[in-house]
Amino acid sequence: MNTALILAAQAASQGSPMPMIIMMVAIFAIMWFFMIRPQQKKQKAIRAFQNALSAGDSVVTGGGIYGTVKHIDLTTGKVDVEIARGVVITVDKSYVFGSVQASQQNQGK
Repeated sequence: MNTALILAAQAASQGSPMPMIIMMVAIFAIMWFFMIRPQQKKQKAIRAFQNALSAGDSVVTGGGIYGTVKHIDLTTGKVDVEIARGVVITVDKSYVFGSVQASQQNQGK
């Protein structure tokens, strides 16, 4: 009988789980606004840049290589980038991250 009273008292003292649920939702919302949402915006901007890529654009690859786009093969998703006079490398279109002008502006900040 004492055990039943002790269990009933513990159940009554625990209260509602609602504050814990509200706190978890608040933490997720804060994470979404400060981490996930800005990353999604950045990815969207990179994808828009990659889709607007054309021959003659000065670009920076994911490996940090600066060059000029010479040819884009839309069927395979490969881009030929000239990194020096007469030196052309082929990279995947998804590894061309930005223009040279944008990267130089970011370094000046």
